[in-house]
Amino acid sequence: MTGEVERDAERLDYARLAIEHAYAQGWTDGLPVVPVTAGMVEEFLAATPRARDDVIAAVSHLGRECTVEQAAVNAALAGCLPEYFPIVLAAWDALMRQRIVTGGGWQSTSGPAPLIVVNGPIRAEVGINCTGGVLGPGFRANATIARAVGLVVRNVFGIRPQELEQSTQGIPGRWTLCIGENEEESPWEPLSVELGLPPGADTVSAMLLRTCEFVDNRHTQDAEEVLWDICDTVARTGAAIGSHSSAGLVLGVEHAQLLAGAGFGKADVQRWLAEHAVRSHAELARAGKGLKAGEFPNVDEDGLHAVPTPEQIPIVVAGARNAAMSMVVRPFGFAGWSRTAHPVQRTTAPQVSTQEVLG
Repeated sequence: MTGEVERDAERLDYARLAIEHAYAQGWTDGLPVVPVTAGMVEEFLAATPRARDDVIAAVSHLGRECTVEQAAVNAALAGCLPEYFPIVLAAWDALMRQRIVTGGGWQSTSGPAPLIVVNGPIRAEVGINCTGGVLGPGFRANATIARAVGLVVRNVFGIRPQELEQSTQGIPGRWTLCIGENEEESPWEPLSVELGLPPGADTVSAMLLRTCEFVDNRHTQDAEEVLWDICDTVARTGAAIGSHSSAGLVLGVEHAQLLAGAGFGKADVQRWLAEHAVRSHAELARAGKGLKAGEFPNVDEDGLHAVPTPEQIPIVVAGARNAAMSMVVRPFGFAGWSRTAHPVQRTTAPQVSTQEVLG
């Protein structure tokens, strides 16, 4: 028995040394990473039909690319299980459709973070949180899928804070920001269906975000009053850069159902906000951001329209039914969101996860 205890202690010492070695090499995002073996990488590669040397992401101005195998190493480092890996790859498919991502977005002074939205049965299969605390910690799949993306940016592209990354402050979401849509309680079609994929498909959508801002309105059951409250956050002057601003919504269940009950579809909410989310010329001038009517397409006599077109307002329903709260998110980039959802490609049918086996 004493020998077993000693062997266990020795193994723990090796694990600790491996973690400290990762810190010394600069492979971490500030949190410990999982020591990775060649066998672990093969398990991850077996979860996808994609070839290990396929390029899944690139930063052309730095001359750097990421292969499936490199992504597998970083997913394992992040603490993913192998069954999460196809979702990580689909997230990269989605991100690479964003012009800001293929340009200099990862190095922006804003320090943006990717928001990853998962739809389909795979959410339950791998344990992705879609309800209470959806934007917070505590769920392995949510945390490690997004973290795997961030570790690729760091370890493969070499974009690290105070080095190639130029963020002034950055946002905490740079660690991890992956959510499942609460399709079961949403009154509308899932984001993936809105974007043209069939119901029940396992998909991923993604976009870089500048920040998230909460709207707490449990004070009214009038749908338009809730929209005006959301509108105030969407149109705030602090989010405007020149003539450009952006917004999306992660709506809480109560707000989504209240709006739907009043006859608003998602497209109606998008149109309403595009029309009403305006900051007047006086308000812009007071903030030192004065613009002339007609100077830009989204600037008229009323002022600055925060969101140039309705379809550039992504809307996702997520969170729990325990307070009427929603989030305004800020997609990053002047080119707009790509409006695409990407299928999750898996080698085999869903298997029982390691997490379930261990209980």
